[in-house]
Amino acid sequence: MRIIITGGAGFIGSNLILYLHQHYPEMEILNIDKLTYASDVSYLEPLKHSKNYHFKKMDLVDRDAVREAVKNWKPDGVIHLAAESHVDNSIKGPEPFVLSNVVGTFNILEECRQLWFDEEYPSKDNRFIHVSTDEVYGELGDEGSFSETTPYAPNSPYSATKASSDFLVRSYHHTYGMNTVITNCSNNYGPHQHAEKLIPTVIRKAMKKEPIPVYGKGDNVRDWLYVEDHCSALANLFFDAGKGEQYCIGGDNEWKNLDLVHLICDILNDELGESPDGDYKNLIEFVEDRLGHDFRYSIDASKLKRDVSWTPGDNFEGKLRETVKWFIKKFSPDA
Repeated sequence: MRIIITGGAGFIGSNLILYLHQHYPEMEILNIDKLTYASDVSYLEPLKHSKNYHFKKMDLVDRDAVREAVKNWKPDGVIHLAAESHVDNSIKGPEPFVLSNVVGTFNILEECRQLWFDEEYPSKDNRFIHVSTDEVYGELGDEGSFSETTPYAPNSPYSATKASSDFLVRSYHHTYGMNTVITNCSNNYGPHQHAEKLIPTVIRKAMKKEPIPVYGKGDNVRDWLYVEDHCSALANLFFDAGKGEQYCIGGDNEWKNLDLVHLICDILNDELGESPDGDYKNLIEFVEDRLGHDFRYSIDASKLKRDVSWTPGDNFEGKLRETVKWFIKKFSPDA
């Protein structure tokens, strides 16, 4: 089997490639990545001698390059993760999000359709998984969870572009019969995440003895999903999901931002010591809230659990500690 993974040098993409290579060693993978500031090919160094792993630097906005890659590789499937993903950056400058998340998705989707639906091509059942976010659903109050039937209500330029790409993928199934699957995941955490995200930011700031910024009062709630659990869900869906289906992927693991920051500080106290006045929590500084900051996200992943027998792993605090230790090593001056 030959597949394309877009955004494979990013956080989730690099973890997914390593996961697939470990669990499906005969799968041939072409990693397509633009290599933006959030990418790091060094995460895939363990595969540099693998005959089944290939890399191509490419911007999905370049339609001609996408066409050439798809025609040459002739993939049996695509897992599409490439996207601009930082909400704050989308507020400051939304245009790259429109180009990458909407135009880029259209280009890879359309080129796959043209290849797979060609009369000479042997199969029209090849799978296209589009990896999206729970942020397309907007926000929740104190109760309830997002599910596959929740109406879309994106509140940031980032989530609006992801919603747009979701609708494109949905339309390709309903219009052309393309074998698509859409996934909407909650907040991921784990190794390889870019330093701009919440958990790495807390660790990085603490190690520098700088103020740890927390938006508003820290009351916003997120559901946290370990990245390897997300990878296992995507692998299961690639092989077992029905055509045209949509799945919410979550960790059954809601935390207020401030409580999560406190937990990370406790781990840092154990792992590092040398905290100001004996506790890294003394570095916490409440800052002006983000524009359009959604209050709460929560995922009902019961459809996913039922259809492909998947469940998120447990031991959040243990996985978080391992994540913190990974970033301590990464951010160390000797790294």
